[in-house]
Amino acid sequence: MREQASARLPGSVAVSVSDGALVRVWMPLALLATAAVGWWWSIRMAADMTGMGAMGEMGAMSLGAFLVGWAAMMAAMMLPAVLPVVRLYGQAATAGRAAPVIFFAAGYLAVWSLTGLPGYLAWRALDAPLAEGQHWAARLAGAVLLVAAAWQLTPLKSVCLRHCRSPLGFFLRFGGRIGRPSGAIAMGVSHSGFCVGCCWALFAVLVAVGTMNIAWMIALTILIVLERNAPGGEWFALAGAAVLAVVGAALMLDPALLPRIT
Repeated sequence: MREQASARLPGSVAVSVSDGALVRVWMPLALLATAAVGWWWSIRMAADMTGMGAMGEMGAMSLGAFLVGWAAMMAAMMLPAVLPVVRLYGQAATAGRAAPVIFFAAGYLAVWSLTGLPGYLAWRALDAPLAEGQHWAARLAGAVLLVAAAWQLTPLKSVCLRHCRSPLGFFLRFGGRIGRPSGAIAMGVSHSGFCVGCCWALFAVLVAVGTMNIAWMIALTILIVLERNAPGGEWFALAGAAVLAVVGAALMLDPALLPRIT
């Protein structure tokens, strides 16, 4: 028999090469595939919403349908950003020190999906005025962009971003509890809380400029991934603040610009 090489995590049992391949290759692929499904659903829903808007039927979308679309949008935008923490969790899971990754991911996505409740209320209030190009709605979008720019510069944003960029602290805090499904879910909920603190203003921008706007989804996903995972991510957060501030100020001064940026 061939001797199978193994690696050892600190304080854990040996992890075989096949387990390592699961963490390094198959788990990221599964995560990205789920994100791809989220993008597919978001693009499909964006087309449906555009068609409904053209027929004056936007009010027909139920809360349930909106939350499904919101959950797909969260999966599309956030799963690529959390790839490092899921990989780290996967190492613990394959070593037998943590419950399966699905429990951690379930807690994470549950919190993000719940943020769709205020998102739905805002969408119902703003969608028709935005579609009609009403100036007050455009200026409100500009104000939300300015708030998002300001949030990027706050100490609380920095604290949340540091937690998202350095997930090892979560493992130290939860310890052996993540060996149980309930502990894994709790860790996912806790980690998503910092993610919400980091990104809530960016998702408010999405609602303010038109929910399921694919161009804005792509731009904000790139920003979220870079500020959380790239070297010097804090500088990407500052650059994002500058762009948001410029666009927000432009909308406040000239609300007629809104159709050009949405």
